[in-house]
Amino acid sequence: MPPILEVVDLSTHIQLTKSVVQAVDHVSFHLDAGETLGLVGESGSGKSMTGLSVMGLLPNGGHIVGGSIKLEGRELVGMPAGELRSLRGNEIAMIFQDSASSLNPTKTIGDQVAEPVMLHRKASKKEALDRAVEVLTLVGLPRPKERLGDYPHQLSGGLRQRVMIAMALTCDPKVLIADEPTTALDVTIQAQILALLDDLKQQLGMAVLLVTHDMGVVAGRADRVNVMYAGHIVETADTDELFRSMHHPYTQGLLASIPRLDQDNRRRLYSIPGVPPDLTSPPPGCRYAPRCPHADEKCVADEPPLAEGGPDFTRNGEGWATPGHAFACWHPVDGPVDIVEGADQGSAEAPTQGEALLEVNHVVKEYPVTAGAILQRKVGSVKAVSDVAVRVGKGEIYGLVGESGCGKTTLGKVIVGLEPPNAGKVLLEDRDVFSARGRSLRRQRRELQMMFQDPYSSLDPRMRVGAILREPLEIQGVGSRQEQDQRIAELLQEVGLPANATERYPHEFSGGQRQRIGLARALTLNPRVIVADEPVSALDVSIRSQVLNLMRRLQASHGQSYVVISHDLAVVKYLSDRIGVMYLGKLVEEGSGDDIYHRPAHPYTAALIDTIPVPDPSVERSKTEVGIRGELPSPVNPPSGCRFRTRCPRAQQRCADEEPALRGFGTGHVAACHFPLQEPLEPAAAGSSAAAPVADS
Repeated sequence: MPPILEVVDLSTHIQLTKSVVQAVDHVSFHLDAGETLGLVGESGSGKSMTGLSVMGLLPNGGHIVGGSIKLEGRELVGMPAGELRSLRGNEIAMIFQDSASSLNPTKTIGDQVAEPVMLHRKASKKEALDRAVEVLTLVGLPRPKERLGDYPHQLSGGLRQRVMIAMALTCDPKVLIADEPTTALDVTIQAQILALLDDLKQQLGMAVLLVTHDMGVVAGRADRVNVMYAGHIVETADTDELFRSMHHPYTQGLLASIPRLDQDNRRRLYSIPGVPPDLTSPPPGCRYAPRCPHADEKCVADEPPLAEGGPDFTRNGEGWATPGHAFACWHPVDGPVDIVEGADQGSAEAPTQGEALLEVNHVVKEYPVTAGAILQRKVGSVKAVSDVAVRVGKGEIYGLVGESGCGKTTLGKVIVGLEPPNAGKVLLEDRDVFSARGRSLRRQRRELQMMFQDPYSSLDPRMRVGAILREPLEIQGVGSRQEQDQRIAELLQEVGLPANATERYPHEFSGGQRQRIGLARALTLNPRVIVADEPVSALDVSIRSQVLNLMRRLQASHGQSYVVISHDLAVVKYLSDRIGVMYLGKLVEEGSGDDIYHRPAHPYTAALIDTIPVPDPSVERSKTEVGIRGELPSPVNPPSGCRFRTRCPRAQQRCADEEPALRGFGTGHVAACHFPLQEPLEPAAAGSSAAAPVADS
């Protein structure tokens, strides 16, 4: 059968004021009915712009300058706008990357999901709302009829993403373009959304173009994979063939840059050097040549064709041509390799527990929930952190992992003194962080610094980088002007930024560079403790590995203690000496990286590990469960007993009646569970016999 979508030699340019961005350059691919095609690459590689070109939704200044896009044989390039609108959302639909900005905040969920049915099928309002309930049920939205009158801000990120999928499915499209559909979601919700897309593809027979930078996602979901770099497709193959026998160095670098749970965290992550080229003036020859370890004069002079090998490419005397596997490289590699940049990059042994620098003693943090326009009476409270105790040693990296809403960031703010606790204490070398006043408080601020999740919003856009780094030195009265200049120069050199960065504004830097500025800002006063809140969650895999290596190197050289907050257990395991797992304000497990990964005791920890996408097709396809089901309960009214019981497959009546206490499972390894995955060293309390399962509440 002919492909349902065929793109041939597509080129898309974006006209700027003084230049032209060659966003998509001579791209060709096809998509068959019922197939999932993965499109992977770094930010700026042209993935999203390819999808927007197919949809005819290019930004201002964007236009297709060449090539063909055919949907079931109908040419879309040059099609009249009215005719294209009749296809868009009807026969071809798109799930956009950010549900928060893509949904209309002024319209209800019901109106937004029903709108395509009224436009394309000429249905009545009642018929369209009935169809909205049908597709919202299909995508697993709880109580869909009740949600029709809700607005987007009333839903969690996972539920908003389900609404986005429902909007795309209302007219039963033949082609679905999913642009980073899970990039802003926790791994638990990500697994649910990806499993949902797979089920819907099977039920409806859709073809899916899955756009992502996550090699682990495409490993288990895509039938074929196209790898894009700087506007070009540089490799294409069946998924199994690509991961088993990749030939382009860029594909190899993407895979090697991913932190994995089973790797030695004393070894540096591989990172692709440099940054992608400026597509207003792309380099001649191979666009990857400036970053490629195999590049030579031929690569710089001549652009390699995208072809299935040929006589110039041999392996053991035989050609590399594999049907359907094409790559654009003069010096191809042969499959993934274990690339190790350096050896030991820090202490092989975690600091001893006796050398406590930071102690969090039974901290409670709640936020009032009020009602009434004038009186604002308290009607409840958000239980963000509930009786959490943590010890961090001198020179230790402590990881906090869990889903969004579990209280990780709130606990981090309490640690650095940005939020006062309702109960409990935070001690820095036996000094209460919240007892200091005046100059004593100001001096203490030097010891505790925070590296925020989003460097773009946390850096003042009106200040140059030099002023941003000088500000804490001036406030604390550290050094003369000349000494401050010297300190700023040292910081920029340490984090790998040029000296002239001091004269530039934050918006003039890439995301990875802004994260380096955030790290430099946290290091300015040589603090004792740095709290890093999701330091790499918004970065591409290649830039992420550079920042993670930098953080490990600087921590080892300065001897600071870190508290690293993330929902990605692989990132936390790579950075951390010990790990704490939080769920809905509670610490449910704590131990070393090997304890958490190899010997998890709590069902929530094990489910988090199972949910992490692994860049191995055989491993991903062997997973039979989606991990953790359902949404995180409301922190305003958490479940009784064990807070995880409403989502736990092992939950029994005792879990609802009695809150579990932390019990020991080895040296430094504790977990709070009545029915753990392994036998505790401490016996369970009386009354732990099995009972009937507890219904969700």
